[in-house]
Amino acid sequence: MQRRDVVKLGAGLTAAGAVLGTAGTAQAETTSASARDCAARIRDVFNSEIAKAGGTWQGTVTLLNGTAAPTVAVDHNSTSVQTAASMNKLGIALGVLDKIDRGELNLDDRVTLNADIILTGSGFYFHQTAYGDEITVANILVALLLTSDNTAVRLCGLVCPPAEINEVLEAKGFTDTRVIPNPANPARMWLGDTTTAETNDMLHRLALGELLSADGTRFFLNVLKGLSGYHDGFRRNMSSAERSRIAMKYGADDAERNESGIVYNAAGAPALVYSFMSQSEKHWDNYGATHPVVQAHARMGRKFFDQVNSAGLAASDAVTLEVEENAVSDSEL
Repeated sequence: MQRRDVVKLGAGLTAAGAVLGTAGTAQAETTSASARDCAARIRDVFNSEIAKAGGTWQGTVTLLNGTAAPTVAVDHNSTSVQTAASMNKLGIALGVLDKIDRGELNLDDRVTLNADIILTGSGFYFHQTAYGDEITVANILVALLLTSDNTAVRLCGLVCPPAEINEVLEAKGFTDTRVIPNPANPARMWLGDTTTAETNDMLHRLALGELLSADGTRFFLNVLKGLSGYHDGFRRNMSSAERSRIAMKYGADDAERNESGIVYNAAGAPALVYSFMSQSEKHWDNYGATHPVVQAHARMGRKFFDQVNSAGLAASDAVTLEVEENAVSDSEL
């Protein structure tokens, strides 16, 4: 090869690199602009819906595009510390799964379900009326996250006490998200407080695989995506296929109606993370789908989901999660 050919080849590679670089920059700029437009529309929807619902709100919504920095769509009183209710079961599960990652606990370790640990009013354990079961940690976590069983909180405390859960949260950088230990019993806890900023960050980092091992992350998110879970809020106005693209947890107690989740795109990459908290003077006894705040969650869910689809967010370099969602009809049982 002649020197002039080498020069030509080098020049050609330089030119090609310049073209590719320009194309890459242009694509990134287009994606960024799309995210900004999507964020603006989501912000308008959020502001409109909370005005209709009334009450006091906190909210954080971010758009994800691969591993790039998220685009903030909503930042509304996001650092205001409020009662988390069952939304803090995310933090409890994180503490238990982190202990499993450290090799100090296993999903198949067993706990005895005794009558004296049963707390009535949520989930399914209290319906049994007969106890003595030997149940696995995995069973407890599914009850905790999928059906929001409050007895499951007590069972988690037996294998990972509240003080240890708070230590895990602290070590992972969550300063406002805390369960409240019961001074009379070191294994018991109240669900405590959080902020929408920290809950959003927790779910974002979980979706990117930054908080737990791959196995722990997969287990956690697959339960949150379960089609046997809560559908009154964000996932209400969706098909089962659409619902399976959302990993979420809600929390409700007295004035609080809270919900947080991750929306995945059709390719299985995380595209949007939302966290809502609110406090209402009215409707305390309404824990159903007709609560004005829950209705607002449902309307936002449909509109946010459609925005994610139309904006084409979350490029192929995002962390994806393979999920097998077994949705069967009664005829298949």
